[in-house]
Amino acid sequence: MADYVLLGSRLGAGLLAGLYFAFAVAVMPGLRGLDDAAFVNAMNRINVSIVNPIFLLVFFAAPALAVVASVLVRSPWAYAGAVLGVITLLITIVANVPLNDALAAGGSRAAFEKAWTMFNLARTLTGVGSLVCLLLARASVH
Repeated sequence: MADYVLLGSRLGAGLLAGLYFAFAVAVMPGLRGLDDAAFVNAMNRINVSIVNPIFLLVFFAAPALAVVASVLVRSPWAYAGAVLGVITLLITIVANVPLNDALAAGGSRAAFEKAWTMFNLARTLTGVGSLVCLLLARASVH
């Protein structure tokens, strides 16, 4: 069972790390050239469309599976992967989501873009770190 939980945690961590990485290297640089109104409109549309059952399942299940895997595997790498996965979730909930909400409520690009990008970079790094640690964890002794 530990093998499957660890596999699921790796898959979830990889999907989230890839999403945050794509925002860091493609989406935000691509939106940077837009005028303020187009930028705000595009970000608001992205922020509405991302809140869907598939994303939410991965978003919450990935760190939860990492925590369960760390308990089952009892490896320092699994513990680190779980901690980094939870930190990634918390960065999103505490920083990125409130910025998204403020932008949707009429906030300005100037108040949003730099802070959001910085927090996205932080969650990209913690997300990739979680994935790497989970990849290094061993579910069974061979």
